[in-house]
Amino acid sequence: MKGSSGRLHALRFESQRFRLLTVVVGCFLISLTFLLSSRPDTTVFSTLSPRASLEAARMPAIKTLRSSSSSGRFIRDVHVDVLPQQGDTHAQIAHLRQSIDQSTDKTEWAKDTVMIQESNDGERAEEEDEESAAERVTADSGDEAAPDADEDNAVQTTAAVETTSTRPDPPVEEKKSLPMKLQDDEAARTPEFTATTHSVVRQQQQPLCDFSDPRTDVCDFAGDIRMAANSSEFVVVDQAGGGQTASHKVRPYPRKGDETCMVRVTEITVRATADAASAPRCTRTHAVPAVTFSIGGYTGNIFHDFSDVIVPLYNTVHRYRGDVQLVMANVASWWLIKYDKLLHDLSKHAPIDLTKAGAAEEVHCFPHAVVSLRAHRELIIERERSLDGLATPDFTRFLRGALSLPRDAPTRPGDGKGRRPRLLIISRGRTRLLLNLEAVIRVAEEVGFEAVVNESDVGNDISQVGGLINSCDALLGVHGAGLTNMMFLPPGATMVQVVPWGGLQWIARMDYGEPAEAMGLKYIQYEIAVSESSLKDKYPAGDEIFTNPTGLHKRGFMFMKQTLMDGQNITIDVDRFRPVLQQALANLPT
Repeated sequence: MKGSSGRLHALRFESQRFRLLTVVVGCFLISLTFLLSSRPDTTVFSTLSPRASLEAARMPAIKTLRSSSSSGRFIRDVHVDVLPQQGDTHAQIAHLRQSIDQSTDKTEWAKDTVMIQESNDGERAEEEDEESAAERVTADSGDEAAPDADEDNAVQTTAAVETTSTRPDPPVEEKKSLPMKLQDDEAARTPEFTATTHSVVRQQQQPLCDFSDPRTDVCDFAGDIRMAANSSEFVVVDQAGGGQTASHKVRPYPRKGDETCMVRVTEITVRATADAASAPRCTRTHAVPAVTFSIGGYTGNIFHDFSDVIVPLYNTVHRYRGDVQLVMANVASWWLIKYDKLLHDLSKHAPIDLTKAGAAEEVHCFPHAVVSLRAHRELIIERERSLDGLATPDFTRFLRGALSLPRDAPTRPGDGKGRRPRLLIISRGRTRLLLNLEAVIRVAEEVGFEAVVNESDVGNDISQVGGLINSCDALLGVHGAGLTNMMFLPPGATMVQVVPWGGLQWIARMDYGEPAEAMGLKYIQYEIAVSESSLKDKYPAGDEIFTNPTGLHKRGFMFMKQTLMDGQNITIDVDRFRPVLQQALANLPT
């Protein structure tokens, strides 16, 4: 009896243990079911390799931000990094909470999920439903929103999370121009729902002008723009600017810092105002953008005509395909006549003379304006800096088309046509004269060229000059503005630059050597010896001008120009020069 009682007691104890185990297992299954139903993205068993598991462990904690409309029609998830990367942990968490609170009406927090419920009306839900796909694409891009070209002052949205606009995409120009200084004088129009790891979406007003380039200051702005010609002033009416104004002064010519040059350039004022009533009233309204520049400065010298005006003008206005209004300051009628064909191809509208328009008290209004030109290096357009991806060969191709120059390749020696390759020799009339020009012509013909001599003059018709040079296969000249004519040569031709004595190799390459190569020409630089310079007749043999010419450069450019450039003539050693001409001939395609 006693043994039977013991077995019964043990059985009851085992039964209690079984019931307890059943309860524990049941609770576990219920908890697991609840976890899986609340977090469908949770994985019960990890299939990651040890290496992948280690990498996953290093990743910051991620919380899911779920947004839905009150109607339940719009639901989206945005992953938010809630593990601070650096700095004050509490401050960053507080910043995150604040950014979410500002965007929502009601917030519900769960252990591993942040759920945001928005109390939006039906219309807002429909708009967000249309834009949700684009928002998910850009949520982690970190790119800046492109400014809208149709508004008075373009506004940039800078944040890691962006929303797209229902307005049309702006032109490429507005995406790439002027991202320098922030201006906070326009009220931000932030999207209703934004969340980001490190910052809330911010709106920025596009600055009017870019002063960061070492060569030129450029102002680029859109909206209600009024040009008061009599005061040389562009006024941007920005009624959303909160009453604040900005004003800048620009000389629209790309020789920034050259005081000798820039005093000859009209100063243009660019300012913004929120008071439309005080702005000048339009006397003529244009539907096309305006590009304003000066033809003062050093123009009249063919090098500066192209390097300072025509090349950067092409780079600036190419995007408008001729539908642009040119506004010119410091106009010279002869300049307009000389370059009429090029200007006509760049713009199909008659240019506005700022001085004449001012005398008539005209106020021209535009939807978009650019003041000054986008210039890169001397005679060069750099593709990586051009807003339209242009490069120097694009300009020379434009030049050949505008002037109807037929040749886009040099002569092939021995092509059966019996024509000798032509060498054009630029003859200077005042300084850096080639004293033995006849001897140079003779050796060029002995080598195999047909030699042609031309003295470029400011009054020469550009089409005639271009036609002559385009008919040649090589160009030879002493360092100077006449070498600018190389741009009319067919691609693949050769340009030979004779560099005067005085350590001028660097300026020779900068002004003509590098541009020649950028144009697709073959370039040869011939640096004369002391025996070929007339300086040997002016200074004693041991003078610093011979022993240390580069040391004289510290005296300034004007000293270099007067002494080393304008102060010497050249007698070429034809025996030393013959191999240079042979190389120029050998450069021609076979």
